Amino acid sequence: MKRSVLILALLVGFISQAQQQDYYLDGGFIAEGYDVTSYFDNNKAVEGKKSFVASHDGVKFKFSSQANLDKFKANPDKYVPQYGGYCAYALGTSGKKVDADPETFEIRDGKLYMFYNSWGINTFKKWKSEGPEILRPIADANWEKVKYEK
Repeated sequence: MKRSVLILALLVGFISQAQQQDYYLDGGFIAEGYDVTSYFDNNKAVEGKKSFVASHDGVKFKFSSQANLDKFKANPDKYVPQYGGYCAYALGTSGKKVDADPETFEIRDGKLYMFYNSWGINTFKKWKSEGPEILRPIADANWEKVKYEK
């Protein structure tokens, strides 16, 4: 009986671990350590500080102040970037998870979307010109297919 319980516990642990959503982490933090609440409050990318850190859904977030950390703790799901912080445009056009630049973002309908912006390619500009109203539903569907893949 003990052996069956142990096997069941290990199986449940494995399944729950295998089902954790993938997040884009650079430097070990969501949004490369930028304060996710600042995007909503100031429409600016503000770097977080080592002294204000929280974990949510198995990943770490940095904040620029205790007030922002407290705000996040009160409603973390409001501030978590869509698509685990991966590039929204890439998910909408190719279904691929591509790194995002934390300084290239959009707040749309109360949600944070991040975009790749490097080597002369700014996918936020493409997102806007090709139409978020078209790309977002496609990105949503693609994310459901790839969000657990590492």
